[in-house]
Amino acid sequence: MNLLTATNLSGGYGEVDILHNLSLTVERGKIAVIVGPNGAGKSTVMRALLGLIELRSGQIIFEGQDITQKFPQERVILGISMVPQTRNIFVTLTVEENLEIGAYLHDEPISVAMEEVFSLFPILAKRRNQMAGQLSGGQRQQLALARALMMSPKLLLLDEPTAGLSPVVIDEVMERIKQIVAAGVAVVMVEQNAHKALEIADIGYVLVQGRNRFTGTGSELLSDPDVRVSFLGG
Repeated sequence: MNLLTATNLSGGYGEVDILHNLSLTVERGKIAVIVGPNGAGKSTVMRALLGLIELRSGQIIFEGQDITQKFPQERVILGISMVPQTRNIFVTLTVEENLEIGAYLHDEPISVAMEEVFSLFPILAKRRNQMAGQLSGGQRQQLALARALMMSPKLLLLDEPTAGLSPVVIDEVMERIKQIVAAGVAVVMVEQNAHKALEIADIGYVLVQGRNRFTGTGSELLSDPDVRVSFLGG
């Protein structure tokens, strides 16, 4: 059963449409990956799913409910969290304080949620009293993921989670994403590192100029000669 279905989304910023009749679905506990060239509208899709841009047409259904007109904070309460590419942690606060802020809409005591994310990201437990600005790039990204998980989301939107990271750290972040999905959280991920992302994708979408160009499982897209030549460097 689909957790989220977005159908024929068109919209963008001001008078300019970035998305053109774009559609995608993500199932519970699965990974949907969005790849494509720069300017394809990948990050705009994420903003549309969270309600941060105006849609001129289309519909977004989440858990059977039409959320097309709902505000971002309403979508967060329903179970959608997002990790933006930049400025995704508070560097002047401690690890623990970052996590506490991540649970700002949580109705229940946050201690349970915090221990759950510490079990998933043990390095953060060791550094819980350390300033976030002192963390390495990979540790900062883990903190951003952990902070988004503090709301116990059903759907996690990840915008370029491996940007600027070394190959070794990229592998570590991808493993953490797989662990998050194994715990039952669905993920929609925009990623420039198409090879790595599609390797863990249950379904992949290749966008060109805000439109669906190719859709298939991660393995299907990786083996598609047209996708490989046009978007994966052969």
